[in-house]
Formats: sequence, C-alpha cells, structure tokens
Amino acid sequence: MNKITVKVSTDSIEIQDAVAYVSDPAHGAIDTFIGTVRNNHEGKTVTGITYDVHDALTKNVLKEICDEATGMWASTNYYVAHYKGVLDVGGISIVIAVSSAHRGESFDACRYVIEEIKKRAPIWKKEHYRDGKSDWLPGHSLTSEAEESLLCCGHCQKETQGHV
Repeated sequence: MNKITVKVSTDSIEIQDAVAYVSDPAHGAIDTFIGTVRNNHEGKTVTGITYDVHDALTKNVLKEICDEATGMWASTNYYVAHYKGVLDVGGISIVIAVSSAHRGESFDACRYVIEEIKKRAPIWKKEHYRDGKSDWLPGHSLTSEAEESLLCCGHCQKETQGHV
C-alpha cells in the first residue's frame, strides 16, 4: 500500500519529517529533493522570495501528481511539503521524499514529482532584490491552455520503447 502526504505550511519544513514518513522496512531507497532560496536570479541579487499558494488547489494538485507517480512506480511512498510565505536566502521552500524498494524508482519518481509541480501547481513566486525592488516570476497559469501544453516526463515513451 502506498503512503502519500502533501502539505502547504507557513511553518518551517523539516526534512526528517519527510524521511520518517516515507520510511518502510521493505524499501531500500529514499530519494529527497530539497528546494532552497538562492541568492541570485538573472543577474539580480535576491534577498528572499514570497511564495503565494492557493492552499486547497495546491494540495489537490500535489496529491494528484503523487497518485500519478504511484501508477508509474508501484510500491512507492511520497511526502511533499511546500512553504507558503516569505523566505530568506537559504530557506527551504519545498521538500519531496520518495521511498521504494530500489534506488532507480525513487530517483525517477522524485524527479517526476518536482517537474510536475513546477508545471502544474498554483504556486507563485515574488523575488525580493537587494535594491529594494520585487518581481513576480512567470509561472503556472490556471488556464486550460497551460494544462494542454504540459510535456511528458518521458516515462511513458520509455515504456513504449521497452526501456523501463
């Protein structure tokens, strides 16, 4: 049975919570992705980011993505937590943990989850710069055109070519 939990929170994200949740005696691999606020973007010095998140929609999308991943990588567990609010440079904005029996599935599933979140989750970022200015970054659109333009992670194509 797969375990999935998704969270959106203004509390700091604890990596150990993610690892503990996905741990399973039948699983020999845990892969994690930790997203942090970096200090630069396109030549500008970044001092922080505000994450604006539509909580209910985001949780639904995160759960949907994890459900999809379990369909591609059986017997996997998922923990996804995304921060909401203002984070300084170095702050943890997202943690994804995936466990599976073997490392390949964990790596692939974790990569799928973060790539799909970047494409589909209703999360918006406003960067704050050293010069006192701020900019909303281009990102997810809540239009049907955005949904139609999503690219495949490549897993399905590998399956049809006999590579999985």
